[in-house]
Amino acid sequence: MPFGWEPRARDFPRRNRLIAGVALGVVVVEAATRSGSLITARLASECGRLVFAVPGSPLDPRCQGTNGLLKNGAMIATSSEDVIEALAPLSQLDLFSTPVVEEPGEPDDKPMRLPPDDSERSRITDALGPTPVDIDDVIRHTGLAASSVYLVLLELDIAGRLHRHPGGLVSLAMLD
Repeated sequence: MPFGWEPRARDFPRRNRLIAGVALGVVVVEAATRSGSLITARLASECGRLVFAVPGSPLDPRCQGTNGLLKNGAMIATSSEDVIEALAPLSQLDLFSTPVVEEPGEPDDKPMRLPPDDSERSRITDALGPTPVDIDDVIRHTGLAASSVYLVLLELDIAGRLHRHPGGLVSLAMLD
């Protein structure tokens, strides 16, 4: 918003969506049952981001939201090291630099990875079901490259055939 803009309640959901979309993960330290922080956590989970919650006293109403997140699969965070450790593999990705395109005919140390074929796609979808599973487990189970698994999951997500769950879990959407 421009400088001098007065905050309005209707502007917060848009802000929360932006925060959830640009973050690798969201940490909720304290949240009541009805809290904007919980909206941000839900949006982050829907975007496939990691959601962390700091546990609090079950007697404190300001901690009911964070304790509820933990019951629904958020990752527990009792120190900054918990968050850093979980985000470390994701933070190694260089998401913002322009890819380098090699000139044709240059020798390459790595063979170019082709998109997954139909048999690989079916191995991935066969590894999925209605029960949420960790994406790393799908990669280990299928023995395929992570890039292939993520590409097929993206295709399933775009087609509306994939559900994303808290904690980075995925499952197949049941067709009507």
